[in-house]
Amino acid sequence: MRLSLSGVGVRIGSVPIVADCDLTVEDGERVGLVGPNGSGKTTLLRTVYRALDPFAGRVALSGDDVTTLGQREVARRAALVAQDSTPNFDFTVEEVVAMGRGPWLRTFESTIGRGDGPITAALERVRLADHRSRRLSTLSGGERQRALVARALAQESPLLLLDEPTNHLDVYAALELLELVRDLGRATLCVLHDLNLAATYCDRLYVLHRGRIVAGGPPAEVLTPELVRTVFGVTCTHLTHPATGGLLLAFSPRRAAPRRDAADGPVAR
Repeated sequence: MRLSLSGVGVRIGSVPIVADCDLTVEDGERVGLVGPNGSGKTTLLRTVYRALDPFAGRVALSGDDVTTLGQREVARRAALVAQDSTPNFDFTVEEVVAMGRGPWLRTFESTIGRGDGPITAALERVRLADHRSRRLSTLSGGERQRALVARALAQESPLLLLDEPTNHLDVYAALELLELVRDLGRATLCVLHDLNLAATYCDRLYVLHRGRIVAGGPPAEVLTPELVRTVFGVTCTHLTHPATGGLLLAFSPRRAAPRRDAADGPVAR
């Protein structure tokens, strides 16, 4: 599965949110989408599963323009774990995961109670097989997120879309969830706020700033101190993680940095 966005622009009503965005996710690749609040990350993600259609450019799944595909076919190719996507009703874990089979079922067909293979496999993969009869409301935050990932796995789509999957999770649960996603080996596009998590778990990153992609590439090449200062308004120092040997960013408020603006010229805001 290959995801490709070419020159994508999106409006909400008459208000432009993102413009001229190019992005790719190759088969088996984990790609992160980062940027400040309001930069357009979720809007861009929504074009992939057709919650929004672009007014300009093209979004393609395996070469097919998503606007030519029905919603069921899009769902067969891309599975979503959205922000605040816990169902309103208090379903059991198994019922929630079974929702992922929707794109493959005939009208009124149900998988509950049939020992459906993809559902069982998904529950086992996220280590919730023993919790399948529990109500979602009785789970911890990390367990609920794993249940929602299991729903996406049961969907058996080759592309996984994650919108802030670590929101409201403690450190252990966030790392556990991203380790799970990494081990899946699926093409993944993940919106993240935490730059260190993005640097650790993504093969490549795209940075959105004021509705435009301003950088793309491997984390160490993209998250330069200059870019972080310009886009996120903080100073950052590149360190080496003592355990993994990977990139580790140390942040401080921009006002704490030495005052060099006069010598360096105007600073982007």
